Parts: sequence; structure tokens; C-alpha cells
Amino acid sequence: MTGGNRGIGRAIAEAFVANGDKVAVTTRSGGAPDGALDVRCDVTDPAQVEAAFATIEEAHGPVEVLVANAGITADTLILRMSEEDWSSVIDTNLTGSFRLAKRAAKGMLRLRRGRIVFISSVVGLLGSAGQANYAASKAGLVGMARSLARELGSRSITANVVAPGFIETDMTGVLTDEQKAAIKAQVPLGRYGSAAEIADTVLWLTGPGAAYVTGAVIPVDGGLGMGH
Repeated sequence: MTGGNRGIGRAIAEAFVANGDKVAVTTRSGGAPDGALDVRCDVTDPAQVEAAFATIEEAHGPVEVLVANAGITADTLILRMSEEDWSSVIDTNLTGSFRLAKRAAKGMLRLRRGRIVFISSVVGLLGSAGQANYAASKAGLVGMARSLARELGSRSITANVVAPGFIETDMTGVLTDEQKAAIKAQVPLGRYGSAAEIADTVLWLTGPGAAYVTGAVIPVDGGLGMGH
């Protein structure tokens, strides 16, 4: 899985380790959880993606489950959004996920099985002022997953999307109490989610109980994005 050094990504990696799986985590700066193979990889560089897969396959064998979680933000209103603000977010969040899925699918097709999970966001379908780039990148994952579900399904490979809402992480920790209260007021369950709740959903999607689930968008957002 990618982006597993903190927040949601780390919780997902830890859940797989606790489940007894062989886990490899890619990050740009290191810091994979204990029990996981720590691999450096910038998903915006095709050569680094290829090298990361080679390292992982040598250590663990073919990749059976891909969780594409690496993501960045560069929030600003559209009139102030630079070309770099747009392209950097799309390249990491969307194109990076394409590179990972393409490389993982190669091995999964040989195995005739596999699970691909893209970590999107409630913002991808709900929209968010100041996040046109981020929302576009996260919505794009849905179209990609559904296309892969159709393309790879005959080989028992599933492709799904998990769309987290507001989750307690370092990224939300910087918000003021007023901002947090305003966000909670929009959520029917009236609270933030935990990274562990996202991890549990990913674990289910990649386990035996979800073998007939593909092309799905699973919201884990306390009801925030209902109808989207």
C-alpha cells in the first residue's frame, strides 16, 4: 500500500499486519509501521514505481492486494489556483494511482486474482470550495475503479473505492474548535471517524466476504455524503 507512514494509510497498514498478511508500505520519506516492508517511492515518478514493485515482489512475491492511498492537497479558490497547484495534486492523487494499478494488474492477471482499493474522499463526490483540484482527483478514482472492475473482472480481480469523510488525523488536528464543531454539525452521526474505521472497511473489501463486491464506492463518512 502507498502512503502508509501516518494517518489513514498507517492504520490500514497496521490492520493488515495484525491480520497476519505480508505487508509492504511505500512512502516518500520512510516510516512504515512495525512488521511492514518499508519501501521509498514517489508515485509521480514511473521509474520509482517500477523499482518499488520489483523490491516488493522480491521480498514478498506477487502483489495480491493494492491499496492506493498516497495523496496531497493544495487548497485554494479556483481563480487563485496555479497550474502547479492543479497538476501536482492530479499527478500524485490520480495519475500516481493509475501507475500503481497498471503495475499491480500485471501480476494480478497472471495470478488470476487480486484486489485493488483506491482511497478517495467524500469531497470527490460532494465537492468542496477551494478544493477543485483535490475533488477532481478523488472523483477520477471512481471512474478509474469502475473501468478496471469491468476490464479485470473476468480474472477474479476486484476494484473498489473507499470514500472517507472527516477522520481524526494529523491533517484535521490543525483545525480550530469552531471549525471542528461546524464540521460535526454537518455529519448525521455527529462525530469524526477514526482511521481504524477506514482500515476495517478496507480489510473487509480485500477479504473473502467481499469477493462479489466490485466497482463499488463505499462511503465511511458518518452520513455526510448521502446521495452523492
